[in-house]
Amino acid sequence: MEHREHFATKIGFILAAAGSAIGLGAIWKFPYTAGQNGGGAFLLVFLLFTIILALPLLLGEFSVGRFAQQDAVRSFKKIAPDGGWHWIGILGMVTCFILLSFYSVIGGWIVVYLIKVANGSLFDLSASQYADAFQQTISNPYISLGSQLIFLLLTIFVVAKGVQKGIEKTSSIMMPALAILFIILIIRSVTLDNAVAGMKFLFVPDFSKLTSHTILDAMGQSFFTLSLGVSVMITYSSYLPKSASLPRSALSIVGMNILVVLFAGLAIFPAVFSFGLEPDAGPVLLFNVLPTIFSQLPLGMIFFAAFLLVFLFAALTSAFSMLEIIVAVISQGNMQKRRKWSWIIGAAIFVVGIPSALSYGVLSDVSIFGKSIFDLADFTVSNVLMPIGALLIALFVSWKMKKSDLYTEMQQGSNIKKGIFNTWFFLIRYLAPILIIAVMLDVLGIFS
Repeated sequence: MEHREHFATKIGFILAAAGSAIGLGAIWKFPYTAGQNGGGAFLLVFLLFTIILALPLLLGEFSVGRFAQQDAVRSFKKIAPDGGWHWIGILGMVTCFILLSFYSVIGGWIVVYLIKVANGSLFDLSASQYADAFQQTISNPYISLGSQLIFLLLTIFVVAKGVQKGIEKTSSIMMPALAILFIILIIRSVTLDNAVAGMKFLFVPDFSKLTSHTILDAMGQSFFTLSLGVSVMITYSSYLPKSASLPRSALSIVGMNILVVLFAGLAIFPAVFSFGLEPDAGPVLLFNVLPTIFSQLPLGMIFFAAFLLVFLFAALTSAFSMLEIIVAVISQGNMQKRRKWSWIIGAAIFVVGIPSALSYGVLSDVSIFGKSIFDLADFTVSNVLMPIGALLIALFVSWKMKKSDLYTEMQQGSNIKKGIFNTWFFLIRYLAPILIIAVMLDVLGIFS
């Protein structure tokens, strides 16, 4: 008989689920995506999507997972045995596989920078020298592949240990540390010369920058930072006891996610403008800017090393969830199978991620649809597969599940009002599908 693990505590679940969201999506991807899309206008649309679209979808995924108490594929099978709805879970597994294949590349960059800080090679450089050092790092195939492998080994090790001893335990220790170090970084960043220009860029919307591309990226960002559309939250919530409040858990995770996104913006953009860097530098923005900021602090490289450690953990907590959804389906609660399949799947992800790891080096001249291999994988996941998955989950929750079952599940551990429940149900049944379809049609050029 399958023995199903559960999170030991409610806060453990919240920190683990928030860790899935508060990883590279919030800290790495948001700053450079906002920088490429005009700053304040992008932030405003992102917040709007997060509240009216991502929050209802997150609550929908929670309802499916805890109601079924199964992994992503078997949750759909249990609720709807006929009709092929379980393919939503399989789509989520495929999406997470691709996502982790390029996500682990950035995780590897963090590992490399930790080593560089330890050996002193990042001390006393100018802003342009930090940019050059990073380019040299990611263009070296041995460094790129070796660091990616180290990151995946760390991910596999924790997931193989299980939910409580692996994912929950590590998440509960390091997430609070991330917040503390972020506050230190923000205080320094906002007191730099010309920091006000960076804050204006982030918080004052320039609606002339608002395009259909901005809207698509903002929706993709809201999905990416909350791990939506890939059934990760279905898997995590299946480990949640019935005594926990789903609405409060969802609000806590969304609130923490928004807070860290704002933290990331406040840490990065004032420094970007203070040092005359470009806010639209792309995925490398964080690795060029952070060393420059910390170099201005007393004992700056020590702080930078500490931040990199926590940044690495934030990346790992997201990576845990991506690997967990696949391992949970295959292992079916069997710890022996969990250990074996964690290593097998992790090895396969590493192989598939090799082209992304080499995208800034030996494969830098390779372009597919005008994008590098890394950027194509990112675009496919964030702007195609995640929205499709989110659309299908919204349709499943609101049209296939019984409304009475949803209300009962929401009531467990909370006293949600009927009016609030009905508002949520309207958003996930009508507004969410309409918005997702409209934006996806736009990206396909239907409206152009």
